[in-house]
Amino acid sequence: MAQDVCPTKPEPALSFTQGFILGQLSIVLLLAAFIKYFIFGEPPSPEVTASLRAAERRSRTRAHKKSLLSLRELSTRETGQQTNPNRKKSSILRPSPPTLTIGSILDKTYYKVDSHQPESLDWFNVLVAQTIAQFRSDAQHDDAILTSLTKALNGTTRPDFVDEIRVTELSLGEDFPIFSNCRIIPVDEDGLTFKPGKAFDANMATREGARLQARMDVDLSDMITLAVETKLLLNYPRRLSAVLPVALAVSVVRFSGTLSISFVPSNPSDNTPTKMTFTFLDDYRLDFSIRSLLGSRSRLQDVPKIAQLVESRLHRWFDERCVEPRFQEIALPSMWPRKKNTRGGDEAIADAERSLSKTKGMDIAKDLRSDVRREVEAEADARADRVHESLRYRRRPRAEDVLSVTGSMPGAMPDLDMPT
Repeated sequence: MAQDVCPTKPEPALSFTQGFILGQLSIVLLLAAFIKYFIFGEPPSPEVTASLRAAERRSRTRAHKKSLLSLRELSTRETGQQTNPNRKKSSILRPSPPTLTIGSILDKTYYKVDSHQPESLDWFNVLVAQTIAQFRSDAQHDDAILTSLTKALNGTTRPDFVDEIRVTELSLGEDFPIFSNCRIIPVDEDGLTFKPGKAFDANMATREGARLQARMDVDLSDMITLAVETKLLLNYPRRLSAVLPVALAVSVVRFSGTLSISFVPSNPSDNTPTKMTFTFLDDYRLDFSIRSLLGSRSRLQDVPKIAQLVESRLHRWFDERCVEPRFQEIALPSMWPRKKNTRGGDEAIADAERSLSKTKGMDIAKDLRSDVRREVEAEADARADRVHESLRYRRRPRAEDVLSVTGSMPGAMPDLDMPT
């Protein structure tokens, strides 16, 4: 009988009401933490953020250099084992002239890497300022840059939860970048500088792939602003369940860093042109001013976490494109003088004649036609006057014809109808 009795089930420690209240409290606490730390949380100071990013970039650069050095040592060992010292050179081929090394270039240009003073680049700043001023002037009279930005922001892969992005403000700034402290540094084929603390040896720079690199400091303090508006769409559980208007304005306030420029010679065997490469060192400083606005009625202004997310994304975009070890590469056209590129002289006069506007050409043609028409009309009028005068002369009556009329009395004039 004792085995047929069902065991009693343990009763729950919390009732339904208590569990419901506990669940609601947990949701409220999560919302409160989200609002406090995400929306109204205080962001770290710009100096702390900049130092952390600089340390991260330096560690990434050091890791990249270590990997390059290890690969270089491995390739040196392999090439040393594969070379054949007993291989004889051909005596038929004419020896090519010695290549122009970095040491000879520096000697012929009287540039001492170890003792040459950095240049101020004042003349270069003026040229860059003129170029930027012309670019800003063209942008004010043409909507091409606005159209390109709108097309680039929307793109073809815009997420479904983001509505069309519309540019509301675009300011290209008023100041100009200042370049200074330019110096020439020899680097190897991987863009790494030679060991510091030793005098420059030209023999170390004569190996294949070594090149010269120009480094200059860049400083820009301006307000370059781009403001956009869009809407965040909630398409679950049904399409357009909720819509959140978002306005965002990003301004570049300060940029300072070191720009590196170098030229990569052409390779006739691979049919590659001369290229210019540029990159920024990892010690740059880029400061933004980000303003945000969420909502339509109850608006949240300048949310710190949104500013941090946008700033982090912009720094990542810049690092992935033109911060060492990454660089931008531009192919340069041929600089050999060609006839089709010649300007000035008689060609300038011919170009000026061909550059006359269509309206002015039509006016000139119209004036010529008017002059010809006036000359033709004047000639026609003169011809008609000569014909009329000749007809009047032919129809004028003579005196003897008048006196010889039959039945006329002497001294009397007949009553004749004279044609006029």
